[in-house]
Amino acid sequence: MEECRVLSIQSHVVRGYVGNRAATFPLQVLGFEIDAVNSVQFSNHTGYAHWKGQVLNADELHEVYKGYTRDKSFLAMVVDIVRELKQENAQLVYVCDPVMGDKWDGEGSMYVPEDLLPVYKEKVVPVADIITPNQFEAELLSGRKIHSQDEALAVTQEWPTHSLCPAGDGTCCTPWAPTQWSSPAPTCPPQRGSDYLIVLGSQRTRHPDGSVVTERIRMDIRKVDAVFVGTGDLFAAMLLAWTHKHPNNLKVACEKTVSAMHHVLQRTIKCAQAQAGDRQKPSPAQLELRMVQSKRDIENPEIVVQATVL
Repeated sequence: MEECRVLSIQSHVVRGYVGNRAATFPLQVLGFEIDAVNSVQFSNHTGYAHWKGQVLNADELHEVYKGYTRDKSFLAMVVDIVRELKQENAQLVYVCDPVMGDKWDGEGSMYVPEDLLPVYKEKVVPVADIITPNQFEAELLSGRKIHSQDEALAVTQEWPTHSLCPAGDGTCCTPWAPTQWSSPAPTCPPQRGSDYLIVLGSQRTRHPDGSVVTERIRMDIRKVDAVFVGTGDLFAAMLLAWTHKHPNNLKVACEKTVSAMHHVLQRTIKCAQAQAGDRQKPSPAQLELRMVQSKRDIENPEIVVQATVL
C-alpha cells in the first residue's frame, strides 16, 4: 500500500486539542503518517484564562524543516516550503486554514496582526489546493461582504485556489467552515433559520480528457449551545483525509467530515454537561474535544448530516 504522509505545520498545546494536537490523531486513525512541526508550543490553548509557551520564528522553522503564525516571515517561509515540496512532488496537496479572526454577535474582528492579511491573500492562498475559511476570513480574503449563499459561492470563484490545480487532474475545494461551531450562520432558508450553521463547498476538477467539472454543495448543521476550541483544526484535517480518499466526490468527502465532527461534538458536550452538573455551564477544560473516545466515529462515521448538491 502506498504511504501517505502529511507535514502538519500548526500550533501545539500540551493540554487540550487544538492545532497539531487536534489534527494528528484523526489523520493517523485514517491511515496517514504525520510529520508535525509546532509553530507555537503552549501549555494549553488560549480558551483558558492563562497560558504560557514559545512561538517558532522563521529561522527556527527553516532549521526544523531542513532537519527533516503570528509572524509574516513565518508565513512566507511556509510558502517557500510548500513550493519546494511541490517541485519534488506535483501531486502534493496543501491545505490552508487561514486562521485570522471570526465574528461574534455579528461583528468581525481579527485576532492576528493585520499585516498577515496581505501575506495570506498574495502568497499563501495562491499556492493552496484546499482552503477552509470561516465567513469572516472569506470576507477578508475577498474584500467583499457576504450576505447570502450566492455571494459566498461567488467569492470562491475569485480565489486562485479555485483555479485548476498544478497536478493537472487534481481537485480544489473551498469549504466554508465556521471555526467556532456555535457562531451564527449567514442567510439560511426560512425553514432552518438561526438555529443552523451552513457549510458551503466548491470543487473544480479537470478530467484526463480536458473537461472541467465544478461541484458545489451545501450542508445545514444544527448549532450546539457551546463554544469549542480546535474544531477548525479537526475539520481541516479530516477534510484533507476524506478528499484524498474521495478525490472526485466532494459530497461524500464533506458528509463524512461533517458527520464525524457532529459525533465528536455531541460526545464532547454530553460528557462536559455530565461533569459540570445540572444547570451548570461547562468550563473550557470540560469542553475539550473527546478525540480518543471518538476514534470509531472518526474512522468510519455514520452519515448523519447530508449534503445537497447545488
